[in-house]
Amino acid sequence: MPNTKSAAKQARSSERKAVRNRSVKSRLKTLEKKYLGLLKDGKVTEAKQAFSDVASAFDKAAKSGVIKKENASRKRSRLQLRLNAGSKASAPKAA
Repeated sequence: MPNTKSAAKQARSSERKAVRNRSVKSRLKTLEKKYLGLLKDGKVTEAKQAFSDVASAFDKAAKSGVIKKENASRKRSRLQLRLNAGSKASAPKAA
């Protein structure tokens, strides 16, 4: 139990933020899984749109402090590399 009014208020605030953070992190994981599933199935055009969505979500999460900026940057970079590799694999070869 908090000993002061301010500590009680901080506890309530912390609980609200934890719920919000959990929700955002769950959404990030869902978007990432959807994106990776599209890449695995070879749906490059849909994966490009999904990458845009997931990259935007990572940036917003970093902006609001849910995850760190470096974490968002690293995730975006690695997802972009996978998209590039998938695009090259599915591109028709020039003969």
